[in-house]
Amino acid sequence: MHAVDSLTAAGFSAADARDWLASVERLQWGEDAPAHTLDAQAAVVAEAIRRGWSFLEKLPLRSRRTPVERAAGETIVRQTSELARRLTRAYREPIYEALSDGYRRRLRVDHLVYAAAERWPGLVPTRAQVREEAERMLADKDGLEIFQGCFISELLASPRIGLHMVNNMLRPMPEALERIAEFERVGTIDLGYVRVEARGETGYVYLTNARYLNAEDWESLGPQETAVDLVLLHPGLKMGVLRGDYVDHPHYKGRRVFNAGLNLTKVYRGKLPYLFYIVRDMGLVNKLYRGHALADYAPDQPEETREKPWMAVVEAFAIGGGCQLLLVMDYVVAEAGAYFNLPARKEGIIPGAANLRLPRFMGERQARAGIMFDKTFAVDSPEASLMINEVVPRDQIDAAIERVAATTVGSGVVSAAGNRRALRVQTEPIDTFRCYMAVYAYEQAWCHLSEQLVQNLERHWNAKERRLGEA
Repeated sequence: MHAVDSLTAAGFSAADARDWLASVERLQWGEDAPAHTLDAQAAVVAEAIRRGWSFLEKLPLRSRRTPVERAAGETIVRQTSELARRLTRAYREPIYEALSDGYRRRLRVDHLVYAAAERWPGLVPTRAQVREEAERMLADKDGLEIFQGCFISELLASPRIGLHMVNNMLRPMPEALERIAEFERVGTIDLGYVRVEARGETGYVYLTNARYLNAEDWESLGPQETAVDLVLLHPGLKMGVLRGDYVDHPHYKGRRVFNAGLNLTKVYRGKLPYLFYIVRDMGLVNKLYRGHALADYAPDQPEETREKPWMAVVEAFAIGGGCQLLLVMDYVVAEAGAYFNLPARKEGIIPGAANLRLPRFMGERQARAGIMFDKTFAVDSPEASLMINEVVPRDQIDAAIERVAATTVGSGVVSAAGNRRALRVQTEPIDTFRCYMAVYAYEQAWCHLSEQLVQNLERHWNAKERRLGEA
């Protein structure tokens, strides 16, 4: 259906619809638009977006719309987000120059997006708008955060800008810098959703979101990244261990659980922001894989990093995001009877950077089976041996951890870090990761705000019956 027909079918004035769509179509720029025209053009775009969303405000909540109203809403979101995407593409360099003060400011990606919202109101949503949107169920969100995905994707698509953004996310969190002296002195810090301990030359990071079987959400993300930072910063630690803590769920009472993946209850109830996906993979997960950046990345120079080997301990299961973590580990010990999977098809989202990393572990055929056809891998299966280093009975897990840790720290952290960097040269150069994230940022935004995700959660997760606090 033509865009005008879509809007008029939903009851909007044909004249108003034609006038607005014509104003959108008139906005065209080349790939390198003059920097001095950015502010004026951003204001024009913001007004066009505002006009488009004024149509949306006249429609019922998204979950209550008729098919024609739904189609009209989708037309508006597509038109407005594409407009913002084209503007960002045309003005990438001046946009980033302004926000980063000529590449001197090292803004994390979430701070970058909200700085853009302050500098050019209407191009991307403000913090207040996202907070207001978070009061809606996912089914009633039209997609304000899609503008964030368009913005991030277009910036990451530029090698110079994107590599600077990736590098910024590999810096230690301010909270870690504030608490590293305490961690060195005391040897343990409880961050609420995660506990970090220094024992000998090994740092242990325990996931403690027991209420949700150690699932991940926005609230747990910052503490988890801070815990990883603390292990990387501690001069006396040579390696890290990532392990789930004990949970209270009746099915797993008194047992450790590694990671239940994304907190789908919060997703369904609209409490998981889109930025979670980007911050997690560019921050927490990439730090496990690459460590801390010690200098701005220069394409003609090797990476300068502070990094340590990591071991994961899979007890019970590693679902979704938990499985993604295994792909950046140097060693994986699993409890006999455990399993891992990537239920992205059931959820309707992209499983982080698993599409980039899983094929090199298991081959593309098994990766497609896991990502697109919901295959679950028992840790003692032949396919799983490509991901899991050793499988041991539950009562031997602690001994296995201590044995592997002793072997690893005994070999020296310098050679371990050097070998990790050398492996990445052929497995995943940092620019390959940048290219992947440029695609992921855009596609995941549409997945996260899709009706299909809502339907999948209701069909496969019984989401309507779950309440916040239930795993």
